[in-house]
Amino acid sequence: MQDKSKVIFGNVISDKDYNKAVKSKKKYAKKFGDDSDVSYNTIVKKNDRIGDSLGVYDILLQDGESEVPFDTEKGIIVGNIRMGFGHYRISMAMASAAKSMGYTPYWMDLNGYPQTTCTKIISAQNDLYSLGSRLSKNPLFNKFWEWMNYEGFRALSYNSADQKNAELMATVYKNVPKDIPVIGTHVWPAQAAIHAGMKYVVNAIPDNWPMALHFSEGSVHTIQCKNAYMGYRILNGMNKDKVCKPMPADDLVYTGHYIDHELVSNIKADCDARIARKADGKPMRFLLTIGGAGAQREIFEAIIKHLIPSIKAGKAALYVNVGDYKGVWDYLTEQIPEMKGLSTEHFNEFEASSKFAEDALTGDVEGIHGFYHENIFEAVYITNLLMRSADVLATKPSELAFYPVPKLFIPRVGKHEMWGAIHSAEVGDGTLECRDIPHVIQMIDMFMQTDLLNEMCENINTNNSVGLYNGAYKVVELAMGLKDK
Repeated sequence: MQDKSKVIFGNVISDKDYNKAVKSKKKYAKKFGDDSDVSYNTIVKKNDRIGDSLGVYDILLQDGESEVPFDTEKGIIVGNIRMGFGHYRISMAMASAAKSMGYTPYWMDLNGYPQTTCTKIISAQNDLYSLGSRLSKNPLFNKFWEWMNYEGFRALSYNSADQKNAELMATVYKNVPKDIPVIGTHVWPAQAAIHAGMKYVVNAIPDNWPMALHFSEGSVHTIQCKNAYMGYRILNGMNKDKVCKPMPADDLVYTGHYIDHELVSNIKADCDARIARKADGKPMRFLLTIGGAGAQREIFEAIIKHLIPSIKAGKAALYVNVGDYKGVWDYLTEQIPEMKGLSTEHFNEFEASSKFAEDALTGDVEGIHGFYHENIFEAVYITNLLMRSADVLATKPSELAFYPVPKLFIPRVGKHEMWGAIHSAEVGDGTLECRDIPHVIQMIDMFMQTDLLNEMCENINTNNSVGLYNGAYKVVELAMGLKDK
């Protein structure tokens, strides 16, 4: 096998950059060990959180026996990591689509095997990324963070180092049947799968700013937006000013947005309900999704303070999902004492939270509803359930930028995210990126006082009619189709 750190799509990496990649692998091996010769016992168990709703089975590296054997006919692996909520959310979309199509989705979290070198490396990288996100509140550091997330990750030399490090991650696939297709919702699960000899790998790229970070040569790469196609195809700007050799045409496929079956199949009904609520003068429902890095707490604090008079007047209602970071909720209620008298807490009771989300589809909602779930699956998925009955989703323009719900974009964390807002504004299902609090507040008032919500709902229905939100189905279809080639 050709060294994937030395040559990337026919582009030869300089000796200097290749030697840096080799040193990076040695550094990680020295720090975290090299378990390439270890054969971890690998078992399959039904996921106890989303096993029923999404049909998901976990691939675990632990002692014991599988509850069911690997299904080499209908099985499909969703390889992911937890780095924030984004890659988990995309993975859930793939699992949801796979289940709806009659396949068995296997959940393989490469950041969930603490005994392995693989997880130790990913956890260390995740810690660094989380630190960067937190420090991005500092304007001076943010200049570096913006550059790193826009140009640093763009370079072929970065991919060279990642590929070399991923050689240390391949062990987790050792006892997984090699003919089960793999969908990687982050590049590392895709790279590790290729290094491990998995035969059918699809690399579902999340970002529409073309970066070499996302390359996993040997897999089929999918993208959500056509405006990203040429940049990825010609490796635009990935070797400074040099013209790069392009990716082969069969290695890059446009699919559309990666969205859960439950959301896609109900797009028209949910948009019709939003339009009807506005016509009837019902409270406009805002959904805030808040991560734990704390980079945007002040913005959400300002949103809540601005909305409280409208909430008291019955003109607005609020869903606040703090994921698995209860400290964020504590911070908000401490900074905004008025929240306590208006809030209902839905904490660590996923069945009750799910019931609330279901009832909200047809019933009335008032006040503020806070959601916190310690379990990562529940913390992520409750946003998907709440999204259907929400009128406006307030979020940074990351993976949620592609979801079929009217969106208010608050400031990004990393410059690569700005293209999510640009794309959403172009297709008409989201606002421009509001780069400061006054513009965020202006846009809230626009939603409440104009026909902006209805216009976005109409655009979502139009987008749906041409299959814009069908990407997850197409990725699954592509992965399973590789077995027939």
